[in-house]
Amino acid sequence: MDPVLLARIQFGFTISFHIIFPSFTIGLAAYIATLLFVWVRTGVERYQLLARFWTKIFAVSFGMGVVSGIVLSYQFGTNWSRFSVVVGNVIGPAIGYEVLTAFFLEATFLGVLLFGWNRVPPWLSALSAAIVAVGTAISAFWILSANSWMQTPTGHEVRDGIAYPVDWLAIIFNPSFPYRLAHMLTAAYLTTAFVVLAVGARYLVAERHEADGRTMVRMAVGMIAILAPLQLFFGDQHGLNTLEHQPIKVAAMEAHWDGSKPGDFYIFAWPDEKNEVNRFAISIPRGSSLVLRHDPDGLFPGLTSVPPDQRPPVVPVFFAFRIMVGIGLTMIATGLFGAFLWWRGKLVSTRWYLQIVQYFWPLGFIAVLCGWITTEVGRQPWIAYGILRTADAISPVSAASVLTTLILFVVVYGIVFTMGIYYINRLINRGPQGRAIEPSDHIGTPLSAAGDAAREAIQPGG
Repeated sequence: MDPVLLARIQFGFTISFHIIFPSFTIGLAAYIATLLFVWVRTGVERYQLLARFWTKIFAVSFGMGVVSGIVLSYQFGTNWSRFSVVVGNVIGPAIGYEVLTAFFLEATFLGVLLFGWNRVPPWLSALSAAIVAVGTAISAFWILSANSWMQTPTGHEVRDGIAYPVDWLAIIFNPSFPYRLAHMLTAAYLTTAFVVLAVGARYLVAERHEADGRTMVRMAVGMIAILAPLQLFFGDQHGLNTLEHQPIKVAAMEAHWDGSKPGDFYIFAWPDEKNEVNRFAISIPRGSSLVLRHDPDGLFPGLTSVPPDQRPPVVPVFFAFRIMVGIGLTMIATGLFGAFLWWRGKLVSTRWYLQIVQYFWPLGFIAVLCGWITTEVGRQPWIAYGILRTADAISPVSAASVLTTLILFVVVYGIVFTMGIYYINRLINRGPQGRAIEPSDHIGTPLSAAGDAAREAIQPGG
């Protein structure tokens, strides 16, 4: 057994669980803040009830995201100690800033939001939700800055094999960071919008919570119709930036072997890495050159321009990229057709549309995971591009110990996340409750009042 491969599988497994929760909570925090500001402005109670409903789901998702994120940081010390030694001077502070500037902000004002209903003024609830939303975006800022530096490192110098920061602004705002941040934040908002759309459509199809369902469907379709086409633009710009700084990753995404010829866009193919050809190919001639160079005769580097040991695994990158693009096009069609139905006054009454989109809730999560695979596997064999190879970043650990902890992670994650998802699904099944919290006549200590609020926050029907 190869300890490097096992450590990569372990990190890939844990980060795949982790990333789906921030992807959901970043957008959900913004949605809750929007609902509360509309409630404060209009006084319509339904918006407050919807905000309370989604806040409970946010709290569960936020908790699971924190737990799974802590595990990742420990793996830097257990399985990837050489990574910590070589680039820790740069990556460590960036992750530390995320905790200092974002996590405490999110946790503090989430507490106000969860336990403050009818205990703080409505404007303070709305402001707290907005601060939580800003905190989630700040968290994404630092994490993506650190990850982008690993892809396109700048602002450092290497002495005796160790990277030292020289220019923090160049490190933070490295060449791929703005494109990656815009692409990821938009993906997070789209992920949440599709969950909200699916839940609203589910209520309308089941003829339950219909007023709430109509509000959710309209708000989600409005968001998707704007953001999904915008994501196509961000993705295109991100791809052009990747071609400039990581051309071999793009070659793997396109399964483009020979850089002396224009690149075809393969709708489907099976990349044969041993023989450096594509099998069973269905392609659009010169399609990749047109997209990447905006010229059907444009050339870009092929995989054979570097030795095999400097190429990423082509098959997972190629298919992950295509799944992501396919889902993106589905999102655009869903949003634009929904907007067309809304314009015709038939959005919430077109039953076949609602019956389909109620099953679209996983689309954003799958797209995020595929995008992450494209980015991280496509970076191989480098863990920090041009500085440190993945094979040289491993700790002196045995394969048996990595395999043992991998099995434990699978078991524990299976139990914890099954329970969490079961609870979220239970909350969704019960739906928003048709009542607001009555002012409490509880007279007691602050701690006992907080206890009432805590019970109220975690009760599915509360």
